[in-house]
Amino acid sequence: MRRILLSLVFILVCCGVSAQCNFKNTAVKGGEYISYNLYYNWQFVWVKAGTATMTTSETTYKGHPAYRTSLTTRGNGRLDDFFVLRDTLLGYTTLDMAPLYYRKGAREGKWYTVDECFYSYPNGNCQVKMHRQKNSGDHDWATRTFENCVYDMVNIFQRARSFDPKNWKPGYEVKFQITDGTKVLDAKIKYSGKSTVKADNGKKYNCLQLSYIERDNGKDKEICRFHVTDDAFHIPVRLDMFLRFGSAKAFLTNIKR
Repeated sequence: MRRILLSLVFILVCCGVSAQCNFKNTAVKGGEYISYNLYYNWQFVWVKAGTATMTTSETTYKGHPAYRTSLTTRGNGRLDDFFVLRDTLLGYTTLDMAPLYYRKGAREGKWYTVDECFYSYPNGNCQVKMHRQKNSGDHDWATRTFENCVYDMVNIFQRARSFDPKNWKPGYEVKFQITDGTKVLDAKIKYSGKSTVKADNGKKYNCLQLSYIERDNGKDKEICRFHVTDDAFHIPVRLDMFLRFGSAKAFLTNIKR
């Protein structure tokens, strides 16, 4: 399941990270815990299919201060005969939100893959070592160097939580490049306006509606639509996910900060 959320970073002097990949974090902090109920669209009916948790903690990465963000989804077994949902996303970033490491282990249906990205910043560039373990067990490795910064799923969503949408109009887009462990794609976050969302904790939230879109083979594909609180923290309240085998939704159940 390709999802939104999580990462943070440290400073240029300590980590040797190119300044172009740093970003002022105003929304995410260590000790954050967010949980969701997951629903899967099965034969035109929305069925509760499991839960998801997103956590961010302060830690170190290769001896330097960093944030560790993980997003874990777990099916409840009711649909396992038809659709197995077991995903884990993990991201490390500096305290200034430059990406350091990304991993996605995804079991969707009968498919299981592992994607990894290892970031370094030689000579002011962004170098990404990409790895995919295929469903067959085969491994693909590639290393690419970019003049501009490249992001991953975890990092870009945490980074987006610190965006200032004050002057955004519906249709406004933030464009960037993203990697998933096999290739680098053009992607964007598109703002669609404001909404009111009732979460699974019974509360209603004023939200901003955003879409994460990737461009592959000349076509735009919406991967996830998410509603974040219209405040300084931009907590994801509702997620609409478009999967390989259908669609799923997530609704907020709990927040601890």
